[in-house]
Amino acid sequence: MNPPASLFVVPSILQNKYIELMTSRIALIDDDRNILISVSMALESEGFAVTTYNDGEAGLAGLFADMPDLAVLDIKMPRMDGLEVLSKLREKSKIPVIFLTSKDDEIDEVIGLRMGADDYITKPFSQRLLIERIKTLLRRQSLDGHTASPTISAAGEKIVRGSLVLDDSRHLCAWKGQPLSLTVTEYLLIKALAMHPGYVRNRDQLIDTAYGENIHVDDRTIDSHIKRVRKKFKAIDSDFDQIETLYGVGYRYKEE
Repeated sequence: MNPPASLFVVPSILQNKYIELMTSRIALIDDDRNILISVSMALESEGFAVTTYNDGEAGLAGLFADMPDLAVLDIKMPRMDGLEVLSKLREKSKIPVIFLTSKDDEIDEVIGLRMGADDYITKPFSQRLLIERIKTLLRRQSLDGHTASPTISAAGEKIVRGSLVLDDSRHLCAWKGQPLSLTVTEYLLIKALAMHPGYVRNRDQLIDTAYGENIHVDDRTIDSHIKRVRKKFKAIDSDFDQIETLYGVGYRYKEE
């Protein structure tokens, strides 16, 4: 039986070589054929099994028919956009979801995160960055599915800085007892600052922390993330001022 016309499955040129490594299944949903081909090949080269769909309606049907370990989906798609796909997906599943967005999609990014997306990446994007984000979310998902042993809990994975609590084992950030919904990038940034209160981290250091040493992004990207993090804390506590800006230098977390 031929697959539906709206379903586009990229042939795996690396299938035989990496079949034994394919332990995690990724669904990639985007109406851009070039992204489907290039990203799926990059993911397969890392050992992932990838299924691709070229519109939201076909993607949602595919997700429900064979739920993957993680989904990557574009926001702007024909027949059904990424926000609607996410909304319907969250009725049945909590699998990690990464949004692919355009530079002018900030409002959609915020809505998507509130609806339950785990992270987003702005186009054009580095495939290496996407792969690292996927690996991070899958590790988090794996940890969420297992209760940490006393040995792990005692190993310093929980950071407490006054009213701030960061728990790596659950990817949990809380302020004054109230949890915050942070993306992977936002969590890594607040952790990098809170690990060493009082010490200044420049933008290059924060870029390395959030994206890796071999990923090059604009300094303004870090500024945008910090701005969003502050907004999320202020939504809980209007007096939040722990993240200080040192103009021309970088950022630091206040000592208490």
